[in-house]
Amino acid sequence: MSIWTRIGDAIAALASGEGLSVVFDRLRTPAEHSPERSVAFTIAVIALGAKMAKADGEVTRDEVAAFREIFAIPPGDEANAARVFNLARQDVAGFDAYARKIKAMFSSETNVLKDLLEGLFYISVADGKYHPKEDAFLAEVARIFELEECCFRALRARYVADAPRDPYDVLGIPHGSSLDKAREAWKAAVRDSHPDRMIARGVPPEAIRLAERRLIAINAAWEEISTKQAA
Repeated sequence: MSIWTRIGDAIAALASGEGLSVVFDRLRTPAEHSPERSVAFTIAVIALGAKMAKADGEVTRDEVAAFREIFAIPPGDEANAARVFNLARQDVAGFDAYARKIKAMFSSETNVLKDLLEGLFYISVADGKYHPKEDAFLAEVARIFELEECCFRALRARYVADAPRDPYDVLGIPHGSSLDKAREAWKAAVRDSHPDRMIARGVPPEAIRLAERRLIAINAAWEEISTKQAA
């Protein structure tokens, strides 16, 4: 059974008139390595992506294309993805309510929440613009997810062309940390970006391409720090 069929089943299970937020309540906290984990991750990205689209007032073809780059949707399953998106846009619940349910679902699993936020950044800049309302939206999602400020700054630096870039932020360590601490953080970041680890966290195999851009930034940050400290 494909992930999109499972998503369709999850949506079909809703009683008439209930909002998409009920899906999050019913999914609760999916067990590690379970198919439901990828379903929960994908629904979370679609739902928050839909709310983010409302933040800047439009959904562009580039943003839709970016989503398709992250999640490969077979032609026969497009209706399931569209239904999740439309339910999220129409739901009276605000994006903050969704974000809190997602935070509760994945509890203290910081890496899953980082993966989710990264997917939203990927979509937000697909049209070549980064709207101030999108920035405020993503900053609030990061706050609700209880992610550190340096994590938000690192993702923004990775995806937003003119954002300030600090290699220490990218590795998630205090500015000016020792070379040994930087090396340790770099190795840990590379391990966490391995496809097997990401899939175990619930990232669908189709979305592993997020790690490609992440690894480029991680390796560049380590190279910059090591070069400066060796000079």
